[in-house]
Amino acid sequence: MKVGIIGAGFTGLSAGYYLTKEGHDVTIFDRDGVPGGLAIGFQEKNWEWSLEKHYHHWFTNDRSILSLARELNYKVFITRPKTSVYVDGKFFQLDSPLNVLQFPRLPIFDRIRMAFVLGLMRYNPFWKPLEKIRAVDFLPKVMGKRAYEKLWEPLFINKFGDRRHDISLAWFWARVRKRTPSLAYPQGGFLKFANHLANRIKKQKGKIFLNTEVISVESDKETKINIKRNLEIKSIKFDKILVTLPTFFFLKLAKNLPGDYVKRLSKLEGFGAINLVMRLDRKFLNDNTYWLNICDKNSPVMAVVEHTNFMNSKYYDREHVVYVANYFLPNDPHFKMTDNELLKECDPYLKKINSKYRENLISYSVFRTPFAQPLIPMNYSKMIPPIETPLKNVYLSNIQQVYPWDRGTNYSVENGREVAKMMMNLV
Repeated sequence: MKVGIIGAGFTGLSAGYYLTKEGHDVTIFDRDGVPGGLAIGFQEKNWEWSLEKHYHHWFTNDRSILSLARELNYKVFITRPKTSVYVDGKFFQLDSPLNVLQFPRLPIFDRIRMAFVLGLMRYNPFWKPLEKIRAVDFLPKVMGKRAYEKLWEPLFINKFGDRRHDISLAWFWARVRKRTPSLAYPQGGFLKFANHLANRIKKQKGKIFLNTEVISVESDKETKINIKRNLEIKSIKFDKILVTLPTFFFLKLAKNLPGDYVKRLSKLEGFGAINLVMRLDRKFLNDNTYWLNICDKNSPVMAVVEHTNFMNSKYYDREHVVYVANYFLPNDPHFKMTDNELLKECDPYLKKINSKYRENLISYSVFRTPFAQPLIPMNYSKMIPPIETPLKNVYLSNIQQVYPWDRGTNYSVENGREVAKMMMNLV
C-alpha cells in the first residue's frame, strides 16, 4: 500500500513508523526543515542538546510514547521536578496532596475542600458526565470561592481569557487525572528523538520530504497530494492519505468536502501559543522550581517554566533556559507584536519574580504558533472530527481528537498507531 502522510509531527512520524514496519510504502511531507511538529526544536551553538520552541515533557504514565522509546532503544530521563505557584508575590510549592493541605494562603477548611475536589478529579475514572458542566461554575461551588479565586480563577483567566466560561469540567479532570509527580524527557531533546524516529522510518524504506509545502489534497478520480518543492509544483498519487495538521488547515487543503462537514468542523476552535525563551547565565527561579503557575489575573504572563531546573544545564553550555508562556486566540493582537514589544510587556512582571534577571540575560527568542491548544467546550465528544473523512481513502488525525485527554506527544503517538491500523484494515 502506498501512503502519503502530511505532517512530520509525532502523529505523522508514528503512523509512518508503524506502516513502514509492516512493509508499506510511506512518504511524509512537512513544510518545516526539521521533524517534530508542535514539539519542534532548535539548538544554539555550544549546546549539547536541542530545546523545544514550546515547552514539552512526558508524564510517567504516557505509555504510548514511552513504549515507542523503549522499542527504539532510546534513552529517557525521569526525574521529579518542583512545581510551584506564585501567589501574592510569593512562591509556594504545590505539587503534592501535602502541599495542598499546607498551603498557608487559605484557611484549613478551604484547603480540605480543595484537596477533596482534586482527589475527586484524580481518582474518578468517569469523565463523560463532567463534559456537561462548566468548570468555572463547578469549581467555586464545590472547591470553595476562596480557593478558586486565589488559585484557579487566575489560571483560567490567564490561559483562556474571556473563553474560560466555555471550558468543560472534563478538561480540568483530564489535567488533574493525568498528572504525575515525576516527569520524563528524551535524551538530547524532542528534536533528536524525532530525528531518530525519522531515521528509523527511512531505514524501513520510508521517505520524508522536509521544506515541502502541501498545496492541496484530492480524492476524486484519484487520491493525490499536490506539493510545492523548490518552486516546482507536482502531484503524487497514493492509495491512502493521512493528514495530521490541525483541522482548520485540513479544511483549506482538502478539495470537494461536503458543505455540512465543513460547517461542523469549522466550529472547532483552539488557542495559539507565544513562548518567549530566555537564555541566562544564572537561574531565574532560584528555589529550583521547574514550573511556576502565575496566580494573578492581572499578570501578562501565564507561566514561567525553567527547563534547566528539570534537565541539567550542562547540556546547554551551563546556560539557564526559561520559557515565559502565554496562550492567545489566533486573532489576538499579540501575534502581531514584535519580539521586543512582547518582552517589554512582560518585563515589569518578570522583574517582580527576579529583579536582577536582565543583568543575567544572554539573549532571548520568541516562538509563535497559531494552534497549540484545542478549546474544549461542553459536550465536546459530539464535536470530535472522525478519523475517516468524507473523501475516499483520506484520513484525519490530530490533537483535536485525543479528547478527553489534553494535547501531548504521547497521544500523537497513540493516534498515529491507531490510524495506521485503520489504514491497514486491522481494526
